[in-house]
Amino acid sequence: MVEEKKEKIKKEEKSKEVKENNKEKSTKKNFSAFRKRKRFNKKESEFDQKLLDVTRTARMVAGGRRFSFRAVVVIGDRKGRVGVGSARGADVSTAVNKAVRQAKKKLIKIPITEEGSIPYSVEAKYSAARVMLKPAAQGRGVIAGGTVRTICNLAGISNITGKIIGRTNNKLNNAYATIKAFQKID
Repeated sequence: MVEEKKEKIKKEEKSKEVKENNKEKSTKKNFSAFRKRKRFNKKESEFDQKLLDVTRTARMVAGGRRFSFRAVVVIGDRKGRVGVGSARGADVSTAVNKAVRQAKKKLIKIPITEEGSIPYSVEAKYSAARVMLKPAAQGRGVIAGGTVRTICNLAGISNITGKIIGRTNNKLNNAYATIKAFQKID
């Protein structure tokens, strides 16, 4: 009887050892798999981006409306390069990614003076949007509303006076009018 108990205890100890070994092996496998897995680091973009506007658009199809999203994005490196992109997608994230790609294709270079302003006054019109931009003295700051302010900040302009003269609140048209005004400076 004593011998049977001793054998039983030995079997239990062996089974515990086997279980512990299996646990160690399984954790080692998991960790080795984790180490082998490649980590994808998203490359830091040289451009800062700002989402200006997201609108839900609809088109009629058989059976009702099909919705998509339009995103307007401004990108800039704060060193004189800036671009505006607009794109549509099935969801907001795809629309934003497409708009960023389009904005990178439409980058323009803005000449910035030593005071952090533009060389001279300019005015531009795009559709119903009309924008006026004037140079400002050192320390004055960006005095402009909404879309114009965003574009100037991302372009790296620190002193400017801007005014949206047009009768539209459409941020896309105001952004394109601002870009058109900056293109006139050369």
